[in-house]
Amino acid sequence: MGPADSEPAGRPPAPAVAYTDAEGLATDDPAAAVRGEITEYDDHGRPRRRTRFFLEDQALPWLPVSEPAFLLWVLVGLIAVWLVVGLILGLV
Repeated sequence: MGPADSEPAGRPPAPAVAYTDAEGLATDDPAAAVRGEITEYDDHGRPRRRTRFFLEDQALPWLPVSEPAFLLWVLVGLIAVWLVVGLILGLV
């Protein structure tokens, strides 16, 4: 009888999840979480992987507009370049 035979048969435990919101309070809502830890377990219930995360709301000081506006202008610029290249290659 090996170590695997002495373990009870069944499914591995579900990952343990702990989320923290912006006020530092525990929450169950992943969308409201700004910090958290996810612990995954192997088939024997031992911790296999621990993942920690945190989100920081930080403005870019060199950016004169908001980040969404900047990304929208980048998208518009890429579409304009794509159209110009398409027109040039379409005329050749």
